[in-house]
Amino acid sequence: MVRTGRDLPLAGDASARFLPWVAGAMVFLAALALAGAMLAQTVAARWQQDLAGSLTVEVPPRTGEVIAEREQAALALLKETKGIADAAIVPRARLERLVEPWLGAGAHVAELPLPSLIEVRLAENAALNFGELDKKLSEAVPGAKLDDHALWLAGVGAVVRAVEAVALAVVALIAVLCAVAVGFAVRTGLAIHRDVVEVLHLIGARNSYIARQFAGHAFRTTLKGGVIGLAAAVSLVAALAEGRGALGPLPLPEVRLTAMAWTAIAAVPVAAAVFALLAALATVHRQLKRMP
Repeated sequence: MVRTGRDLPLAGDASARFLPWVAGAMVFLAALALAGAMLAQTVAARWQQDLAGSLTVEVPPRTGEVIAEREQAALALLKETKGIADAAIVPRARLERLVEPWLGAGAHVAELPLPSLIEVRLAENAALNFGELDKKLSEAVPGAKLDDHALWLAGVGAVVRAVEAVALAVVALIAVLCAVAVGFAVRTGLAIHRDVVEVLHLIGARNSYIARQFAGHAFRTTLKGGVIGLAAAVSLVAALAEGRGALGPLPLPEVRLTAMAWTAIAAVPVAAAVFALLAALATVHRQLKRMP
């Protein structure tokens, strides 16, 4: 598709020097945008999977009341409720581990008046009235709160959609800039080699033959720069992942990009090169039609 004759010495043009760097920068930004969007989507899917079919009950401590009695009262109510398959109190040690990343390893977490948490697993296809259950909990155990995660997951979904929209906008902007850069390089090349183009016309060369040479040059230079940009983006993503591990346990799920996500990111330089090829073809044909 891009293997053509080389009658035009395009490799020595200024575009051969600046276009690979421009392409590398664009692919770098596009790959990072895609990686960020896919990572956010993976995190949201992981949370959705972990929290689907479950809810949490918070039982805060109250002055003058034994927390164990409040826990057992809430637990008994939950186990008697139709639509709930199981309920269990989260151990104190686990609560302390959840809080420790926020306060630091040296904090006296054991001395904090942490609320008790009860994890609830819903029965399959359970038709549970969360408002009514929350009211019953408040009456039986004053101060107890029911969290069905729906509002929180809706917020996470909104954030993920916003990230995806921003990533799409970045990729679209990069595509426009790529077309502008390729168009500039092609017009510069035509101006530099105008005499050669006219000679080729005189000996019978068609516009498509000349256009393929410019398109092949744009494809090769964009692909070369794109591979460099991709390598830089992958290195940065790997460094950030390594840096996260050095920070110790964080209150976030540890997720990695899937093989399909990495394949999509790896295809960015090829997509950029093909886009550059098409932009070059369109630009050359348009410019050649204007030549006498």
